[in-house]
Formats: sequence, C-alpha cells, structure tokens
Amino acid sequence: MGAQLRLVLDQIAQVVDSDQAGAARDLAVGLIATAPVGCTVEAIVPAGGTIEIAGLAGVRALPLARRELAGSWQLGIAPGVGGGLIHAPTLMAPLIKHDRLHNHDQTAVTVWDLNAWEAPQTMSKTAVAWQRGMLRRAVRHADVVVVPSHAMVDRIGALAKLGDRVRVIAGAPPENFAAVRDVAARRKELLLPEKYVVLTGTAEELEHGFRAAAAADLHAVVLDAPEGSEPRLAEHASAAGLPEQRAHVRGVLSRQDRAVVLGGASAFVAATTLSAWPWRAMEAMAMSVPIVAVDTEVHRDAISEGGALVAATDVTEAVMDAVGAGAKRLGVLAGDRARAFSWASSAERVWSLHADL
Repeated sequence: MGAQLRLVLDQIAQVVDSDQAGAARDLAVGLIATAPVGCTVEAIVPAGGTIEIAGLAGVRALPLARRELAGSWQLGIAPGVGGGLIHAPTLMAPLIKHDRLHNHDQTAVTVWDLNAWEAPQTMSKTAVAWQRGMLRRAVRHADVVVVPSHAMVDRIGALAKLGDRVRVIAGAPPENFAAVRDVAARRKELLLPEKYVVLTGTAEELEHGFRAAAAADLHAVVLDAPEGSEPRLAEHASAAGLPEQRAHVRGVLSRQDRAVVLGGASAFVAATTLSAWPWRAMEAMAMSVPIVAVDTEVHRDAISEGGALVAATDVTEAVMDAVGAGAKRLGVLAGDRARAFSWASSAERVWSLHADL
C-alpha cells in the first residue's frame, strides 16, 4: 500500500541555518530517490517559498511566511497544514494534537544540536526560547524525535520526557561537496594562507587548536565564528602563542567556499565538546582531510576511526602527527569514514521509521 511522506522545507525562502537548510534539501532528494514502490514525497513550504526538486509529488504552500509560521507553530496553531505522515528535518513542525491510531497521522521532528541548553550564550534569546518551546511541544505531540547520534539520545532524554520516542538517523556530508574549478583564484579571494589548519569550536575550546597551529608553524583558519568575535579570537590565539597575523577568522561561508577552505587544509581540528552534529568534520572527511578531534561521545559516534580522537591537552601532539608522518594515513581513514554516510542511506531510514510507526 502506498503512502505520501510530507516533508517540511521551511527554509526554502528564508535560510535561518545554512547547514540544516542544506541537509533538508539533500534529504528531500534522498527520500525521492529511495521512495518505496507506490510512495511519494510532498513538500510543505511557507508562503512565498518556491522549490525546484525533481520528483516531488506536490508542494503545499501555507498561508504564512516562515517567520510568522514559526511563531504560529510555537503556539500550536497550524493553519492549512493537514494531516498524514509529516517529517520535519528540524524542530520546525506543526506539533499539534493528532490521531495516529485511527487517522494514521504522524509527526516526526529532528534535533541536530542542543545548543539552546548547553550553549545559550551563542544564540539569540529569541532563538533559545523558540527551540526550548518547540521541544516542549514535541514532548506532547511528536510521535518520534530524531537525533543524529547515539550520544545525543541520553542527553536529550535528560532534557525532555520522550521515553522511547527518540530515534537515531545520522546526517551526511553535503551532496557533491567539492571545491570550485578555479580553486587557486578563489583561495586568493578568500585571503587564505598557503599552509594552515582549520579549527571549529568556541573561543575557549579553540585554545588548543591555536597552540597546535603555533607548534606546527602553520596558520589557523577558524570557521563559523560568530559575528563580532574576531577581536576576542585574535586575543585567544595570541595567548596560545599564535601571532594574530596567523589567525584567520571566518564566519558562515557558502558550501562552495567551505569546500575551498577545507580542500586546502593540512588538517582539520574539531575542538567542540557540545552535543551537536559535527557538520564541518563531515565535510572535512568527505575531502579526505586528516582529522583531529577532541574525544567526545558525539565524535566517537560520527568520526570514530575516521580521525584521531584525543584529549584536549593532546591536540598539539596529534596535529603535529596529522600534518607530518600521519597525514596520508589519516587522510585515507577520513575519506573511508565519509563513505559510511549518505543522504540516500539516511532517507531509507526515514522511510523505515515511518513504516514502523
């Protein structure tokens, strides 16, 4: 018997989080490609959203724009949505009372990180309140909450009474993630140094990465730095022994520019300890960049044998190996690990999830 899966694509017209927006689009393509016989995919989009994904069975445009829709759904008001099998690749979902038993309605939401609880200082107060409020609604109305790693199951369970409604479906590197053709010209435009390591993490977490870059006589390129954080990060770099002129801070970059930056890196250092899917580590592995990651449960799940998982105090030693004798070995391991993830595989698990419900 066929079924239609209704996918919420709320960031089509207004991107709020570029990683989650890209993941939602890649998942949509995967769901269409792996749809069981007789099953189709419909997109639910805010007013003003246009979408061009081949194979969609339909597009349900709602009467509200995304900002208004987010507020409406936070209050439990979901005009024009309808029922059926609804899958939200984020917390943005019509979490309202529904009848799964008799009407076969289902609502699944996805939580990619717990920053609103673990690092609220990195977000606006409005965003923190919205995410916390939507998780509370998920406790009452979601049939299942999807998280990307086993490490997040217990953590989210401590924050919300979800019982056995938590499922793990990993993310994946972006589809066709590769540098642009004229890489040298784009690196010049991005003002990238000749030899560098890429770092991700909070200002405090980046200390060990800065120290490692200094010890390896390399530059450090920080990705995803919050706007206005450059002076503070420069101070942290200097305190760690890395001259300010060798610390290059970048904010949110496009997918193509991230590929350019990561493709030229001697190593990638994942310093964060937060419960969050490691988007940049996935991208670095897809480009076979040697990975050094602080040993956390999330990194054990996602990176595993694809990189060197070490204590924060051992990052310098690990980076020295990653850019030296261990470079080739770690690059091969990273590339091999990346092949364990794909949006097609994640999509198949989404179909199975809704079939099981």
